Amino acid sequence: MQCYYSVPTINDRAWQCLVKYALEPAHEATFDANSYGFRTGRSAHDAQKQIFNLLNANRNGGRKVVIELDIEKCFDRISHTTIMDNLIAPKAIKIGIFRCLKAGTNPGYPEQGTPQGGVVSPLLANVALNGIERIYRHHTVHFPSNSYPKGRRITPKTPEKDITYPSIRYADDMVIIIPEDENPLRVLQNIDEFLATRGMKVSAKKTKVTKPTDGFDFLGWHFKYVKTKKIEKLTCVPSEENYESFRKKVKAIVNSSNYGAEVKAEKLAPIIRGWRNYHKHCRMSGSRFSLWFMNHDAYRKFLKQPSIDRYKAESLVKKAFPAVDHSLFGHVKVMGTKSPYDGDITYWTERESKLYDGATSQAIKRQKHKCVVCDMEFMPGERVHLHHVDGNHENWKTNNLVAIHESCHDYVHMGNIDLAEILKRKSNPRKDKRQGKVS
Repeated sequence: MQCYYSVPTINDRAWQCLVKYALEPAHEATFDANSYGFRTGRSAHDAQKQIFNLLNANRNGGRKVVIELDIEKCFDRISHTTIMDNLIAPKAIKIGIFRCLKAGTNPGYPEQGTPQGGVVSPLLANVALNGIERIYRHHTVHFPSNSYPKGRRITPKTPEKDITYPSIRYADDMVIIIPEDENPLRVLQNIDEFLATRGMKVSAKKTKVTKPTDGFDFLGWHFKYVKTKKIEKLTCVPSEENYESFRKKVKAIVNSSNYGAEVKAEKLAPIIRGWRNYHKHCRMSGSRFSLWFMNHDAYRKFLKQPSIDRYKAESLVKKAFPAVDHSLFGHVKVMGTKSPYDGDITYWTERESKLYDGATSQAIKRQKHKCVVCDMEFMPGERVHLHHVDGNHENWKTNNLVAIHESCHDYVHMGNIDLAEILKRKSNPRKDKRQGKVS
């Protein structure tokens, strides 16, 4: 049996990256508000918050049903015709994309699939699947209320603001939240018809219909609607699969005999911090998700090293398990169909500053969301670094910390930019008579 791959070369990747930058702004204007995967300015946390918005107690979350949709071999079965018909691009770029799609194609499906590992593949998948989020809809006041004892239904005269589209899509992962009186088979049939025109189909084996009170997994989280006599609320914790995968990574490092305690702590820190940051809007209390057992196990293993006493072991454990603040559903979801390419720089610079914590966030606000080196605003997708002006990383005084672009940070450390001189000019602005402007 032969396997066929369309793995792009370095030259192909560079071309696809440039094309992605050219195509993305045009398509971002057409993408649905409930699509969050592989899109600039959007993240999995936005999808998490949208699930909360649809399933919280105020929205009758306990009286709804969740369809966990799985598209069978999504990236391998996308129709090339659908991609080319929906692509917003000049003829020259369309020809290049068409050649990318045809390169190394599996002979069994010559008209389907996107390049494996291609930079532009996620964008092409979003182009093909765009619109699936709006297949199912219902009236905002679907459930009976004091004003409408029988609820309300959508009619041709219903304004758009009164219509809810309860679908959340992250790339090819999708959940649809429907009222309990709705027929899920009818919804799935409509979605199957939509996918059939694009060369795909719903996976009957993996697609599930569950109640929020039974819980469901999505994007590495486990959501469950808790309903008792006293409380009704939606909770979210790391999923079992996600936790087990993470636990194995940590255990492999802690039990490794190839590293000393100091090296283990250095290797563990980014893994722990990354996992905690991803789940910082979940319920992380309790011994399991607070990682108490892993923490204690690492402490015992560090103590086995002869040169490590209990004080040193405690210090290394703190370094290996950095604390991250968490709040259940505390993320602020991106507003509607907002896009970084819509020209609203103020909204996006302020939003980006909220993604950073502690001293970095404070420095960004002090600088009014601008880099002190180039004086340009921080845009979505740009990494912001915290720089110590005097070079002393133990000096965390406010006047010694500035937020700058990653690229500007590189130039400062290469010696190409005199940051001290820039800060001196900013603190003492003077009139340049020859140019007639403030320097």
